[in-house]
Amino acid sequence: MLKSMTGFGRAEQTVGEKTFMVEIKALNGKQFELQLKLPALLRPYEFEIRNILQDQLTRGSVDCYVNIKQNGTSKPVNINTDLIKAYYKQIETLAGELNIDTNAVLSSLLRLPEVVTPTMDVLSEGDFKEFSLVLQAALKELNLHRVEEGASIEKDLLNRIEKIKEQEEHILVLEPARMIKIKEEIHQLLTEHVGKENIDGNRLEQELIYYMEKIDIHEEQIRLRQHCEYFNEIMNGPEEGKGKKMSFLLQEIGREINTTGSKAYDAGIQKCVVKMKDELEKAKEQVLNVL
Repeated sequence: MLKSMTGFGRAEQTVGEKTFMVEIKALNGKQFELQLKLPALLRPYEFEIRNILQDQLTRGSVDCYVNIKQNGTSKPVNINTDLIKAYYKQIETLAGELNIDTNAVLSSLLRLPEVVTPTMDVLSEGDFKEFSLVLQAALKELNLHRVEEGASIEKDLLNRIEKIKEQEEHILVLEPARMIKIKEEIHQLLTEHVGKENIDGNRLEQELIYYMEKIDIHEEQIRLRQHCEYFNEIMNGPEEGKGKKMSFLLQEIGREINTTGSKAYDAGIQKCVVKMKDELEKAKEQVLNVL
């Protein structure tokens, strides 16, 4: 079973006077990259939250947004009385010089910088446990999306690899005729340029064996078939985190296809190679999304 790196999860839960909301979006990426936005109440737990996300998601580019709403009561604040007194003394002095009434100055003082600031409370251990459940719910939804998309990717990849194997089987059918054709062409060229009576049969046989070994694609076809079978085994395996291994194996498949094309010297086999390359490129694009 494959899992995609792409997914989205959202969870929201009210606990007492607080409502926790978590949104997580994941896209494909070579490593685990996290953009985490937390309210001040959760800052002391940031390291723990990051570990939970990395353990659950493993790899990909992840955006996680967390919000906490206070319900029923106003948000706690601090009033800096010393700062207000310092402001008021200066305003009182200035008002005396300008003969201005200071009876309604309090509302203006409260709007001055750093006078009123939010209370930097820390979420209690009990509330953090409740928040962790909301975080796990969002992760569960995201992972369900990853599994659903992974099933679609797996179906497509199986089809691509099957088409490569079909072309490989077609090459096996064309191979005997290719070798005969190449031998006949060499004989014809020698006859035209050297003369049939001047051809050394033993030397020609030795050169033909050497040349045929150089352009033989039997080993490439065996390795290509083995790579395709191993690719299917990886997809059907129970372990997670297969994307990198599958990507490496597709590179090996591409190497055997390219070598086959460079040795072919046959229009029919070259057509098969082109079709295999097309399926391989599409498979590579899909594997980029595999966890």
